[in-house]
Amino acid sequence: MNETQWIYRQGEKKKKGILILLLITLVASVTIALSTAPSEMTVYINTDGSGDFNCDGIDDQIEINKALAYVAEHPELTTVHLKGPNTYVISGSIFIGSNSILEGDSTAVIKLEDKADWPLDKPLITQIDSSGNQNITIRGFEIDGNHDGNKEKGRGKGYYNLIHFLNCKNIQVYDMYMHDSHGDGLKVVKGANIQFYNNTIYKLGHDALYVIYSSNVEAWNNKITCRTNSGLRIYNGNQVKFYNNIINSEGEGGAGIEIQKAGSSTVMNDIEIYNNLLYETNTAGIWITGYGSAYSKDSAKNIYIHNNKFYKTGINPGADWAGGIVLNGFYDTLIENNLFDGCYGAAIAHKEVDEEFTSTGTGYTTIARNNIIINTKSSPAAGEGYAFYNKLENTHSFALQKNCLSNNAGGDYMYTSSTSDVQADPALIEQLEKNGSSVQNLPCADAMKVGPQEMPYEIDENGIDMGQEEGLGSDIKRAISKMVRFVKNIFLGFTSGESEDENIKIALPSVVSDNRLKEESPNTTFRETEYMDVGERAEGGKYRDVILFELNQLGQTDSIEKATLSLFWYYPDEARPEDTILEVYRPEKWCEEHVTWEARETGTLWQNPGGDWYDKKGVSQGSTPYATMTIKGSTLPDDRYYELDVTELVQEYTSGKYENTGFLIKARVEDNNYIALYSSEWQNKAQRPKLTIEYTGE
Repeated sequence: MNETQWIYRQGEKKKKGILILLLITLVASVTIALSTAPSEMTVYINTDGSGDFNCDGIDDQIEINKALAYVAEHPELTTVHLKGPNTYVISGSIFIGSNSILEGDSTAVIKLEDKADWPLDKPLITQIDSSGNQNITIRGFEIDGNHDGNKEKGRGKGYYNLIHFLNCKNIQVYDMYMHDSHGDGLKVVKGANIQFYNNTIYKLGHDALYVIYSSNVEAWNNKITCRTNSGLRIYNGNQVKFYNNIINSEGEGGAGIEIQKAGSSTVMNDIEIYNNLLYETNTAGIWITGYGSAYSKDSAKNIYIHNNKFYKTGINPGADWAGGIVLNGFYDTLIENNLFDGCYGAAIAHKEVDEEFTSTGTGYTTIARNNIIINTKSSPAAGEGYAFYNKLENTHSFALQKNCLSNNAGGDYMYTSSTSDVQADPALIEQLEKNGSSVQNLPCADAMKVGPQEMPYEIDENGIDMGQEEGLGSDIKRAISKMVRFVKNIFLGFTSGESEDENIKIALPSVVSDNRLKEESPNTTFRETEYMDVGERAEGGKYRDVILFELNQLGQTDSIEKATLSLFWYYPDEARPEDTILEVYRPEKWCEEHVTWEARETGTLWQNPGGDWYDKKGVSQGSTPYATMTIKGSTLPDDRYYELDVTELVQEYTSGKYENTGFLIKARVEDNNYIALYSSEWQNKAQRPKLTIEYTGE
């Protein structure tokens, strides 16, 4: 190779080197840019000048709409976030587009102005495109319908609906507090794929959820107090599931849940209602009606109602359609494994509310089996207090199988009968007990799964004891009815031949609150994350948790045999340098809304950052835990619960020795042993924390 060739080749190598260096630099720059870019682009609205858009408390829909329009025009943006604590007063509608999220802090409030004088059917929040939008989410904030500031309009007439969509699909509304309106909470017409969950709804002017000519509708985990009309309502819709909702009224409104079919244009054959608690509704707990022009049997059938609790539903003495379930015009409705206690007029009735709701045709059959129906009360308009009332005996019939009936004021049947239902009166129970009888095939044995599953509550002679009785912000009492427990155990003892004194085992899957305590974020409250964590990681400091279950259903006379706290471990899926030894202590009282690493409630610091606790010996910040468990550093998550025996601490709480302040969970040595466990916010209920109690009742 001559000198000229060598120089040329070296020059080419230099050029390639420079190009490679430039390429590496470019790739690194892009990587850094991507790694630092936020995963979700959010536009913020505030009132203090710090937002991307800023409001002043007057005509605030203008700035909110500018922000939503900006997101709609920029595909890389998804979310408009309302900062709190602020009240955004609006004098016009808010418009949201496709693929958009309108969210806010829980202290952010959208409020209708006083004396708005809007025309009929003008909502507070609606779609930006009149022909329809899709992929819309509204979550996390409060809507104040300001009913008392706009009394010139009547309720239930279409004024000031809070949210209204037409021809829209893929709609989610959740974690909202909506109250004091003239109209509906969420109204959807000709929509699809609608999810309405984890909302608190108080005294609206129409339905909390009203869905018309729509399909694929789910509503769950809502707490609804009705004022006008119903809590959840479907009109000519299908593929519907309503579950885990709590619905009541305060002397006003209609049914808790309303299902309507009008005429022959739609099919309603896929509707399921389960695991709901309906109590003290003004009229029926559930009202179902098919009416209007003639329709085929296949277009109105197979509604499935199961594992619900109806307590004192139908409190309006002037309502003919008071009761537990009132229905007409549907074929082969199946009602099973429900508990009806103290309903007014009738627990289950075939009735037409008035001539408008007359169903054409005949042969409508309702199957009711394995329900417990007790203490039905007389109502001046609705009936003398029957378990079953067939007021439409010429066109409707009941098929009754193995229902458990007791103490119904008007008797068990009016215009219907059964050969397999059983009376569960105290005299029968006393006689069987006296004789030591064992009834292997007692029909009521099939009704042992009555009432909501995994959504316990407490009931006593004074009524349902729920958080809503003290205020909307309180959580429901999470306990199983002692009355139901009594009935179940009596019959379970008969069918098994075992003594009724056998230990009772219940699981409390719902948590009042679970909060993370994070050393590196000492003043932040972590209540709504989907996981809890303990131990220490180099980049994040120490982690601890406090968790509280409601124990009020267990009285001082209940003997706790065993209490097990079950936590589902899911992360990390790799070995850790050190074992994680979980420990449980009794914490000082803490506030679920404000607890942090530094403070146990607003204005009150922990004496020891990370939590003040007492150990098993009563020593402050002691080191003898109530429960402990070791997860080896070499062990990986294996898709199961890990259990802690917290019997002694639960016994101390239920006996009254200490106030129930829950559990403080930490790692014994906090050093390179971080693990995460699913919290009560985790979407899969089968993996949330649970407390299982084995005890002997009074």
